[in-house]
Amino acid sequence: MRLIPVAISLALILAACASEEIPPLEPQASVPPAAPTHAISRPPQANRDQCGASDLQGLVGKPRTEIPVPLYPDRQRVACTACPVTEDYSPERLDIFFDATTGLITEVRCG
Repeated sequence: MRLIPVAISLALILAACASEEIPPLEPQASVPPAAPTHAISRPPQANRDQCGASDLQGLVGKPRTEIPVPLYPDRQRVACTACPVTEDYSPERLDIFFDATTGLITEVRCG
């Protein structure tokens, strides 16, 4: 006798779940981004580096004290040319190398 109410409850729960229909996903049309309306021309993104090293090439030859404080420390690595560094490559990470004896920046690159 106890199984009948349980079976009825279970049947009602399953029926409620089965009647709920999930609408199918409709494909979204891709809309190209609008062209900028200002007069500043920028090089295409494909020609730019991903870490921003091209913007900091002016640091080469300057003292390491002029290296800007990073906004995202996990995306910037500063090391001397004689210091050991990991060899993993990350195109989003900015690498700045300086000469250990002179303290002058020798290279700014992605990596």
